[in-house]
Amino acid sequence: MRVLIVGGGKVGGYLASLLLAGGHHVRLIEVRPEQVPSLQRDLPKEIILLGDGTDPTTLEGAGIRLANVVAAVTGDDETNLVVATLARFEFGVPRIIARVNNPKNAWLFTPEMGVDVGLNQADVMARLIAEEMSLGDMMTLLKLRKGQYAVVEEKVHPQAPAAGKSIADLHLPEDCVLVAILRKGELFLPRGSMILQPADEVLALVTTHSAAALAALLSPADRPTPKITF
Repeated sequence: MRVLIVGGGKVGGYLASLLLAGGHHVRLIEVRPEQVPSLQRDLPKEIILLGDGTDPTTLEGAGIRLANVVAAVTGDDETNLVVATLARFEFGVPRIIARVNNPKNAWLFTPEMGVDVGLNQADVMARLIAEEMSLGDMMTLLKLRKGQYAVVEEKVHPQAPAAGKSIADLHLPEDCVLVAILRKGELFLPRGSMILQPADEVLALVTTHSAAALAALLSPADRPTPKITF
């Protein structure tokens, strides 16, 4: 997957490192010259481009016409909206993600402005709190396709059916895909031979119907099956 990131602050830099680790093709645009040396310490120099992400010429030079995804993650909402609008309506990028810095501006980050997903940190935090209170251990991190799908997170309980088993032996629900495993601060891509350990944090893409079955695998065997809705 080809991803173009606009904004080389902490969010953009960390996002680039995660995507590179996942084997994706990444280019990152940063407008502040003083930020570039810091980025070059953590990222390959060839993926970093100094320039203005709201300038169509800069976007062209970064390869936006080949991008599958554009992530506008600067600290300025106006900049992120301009990048999103250019990416969608000028260059026809299929998928556009934009960071919302001021929650009061969240209403602007819509498909009509070129944004497929507006990441509002305050809204995500509120949803995590609400989901944790209402759904027990499983938390919904992101909803997709009007709530038909969701990215969820849950820790493996020591007494869960999944604890100590390989992913290949879990008999996961048909509409469930494991996305990542977080273990002691490290991120691992799920493999069939990987053994799930207690306290592993499992991130998964699930449908409404498969969430409860996944929760049952990761929770104590004697816990009642939760009723989960997105």
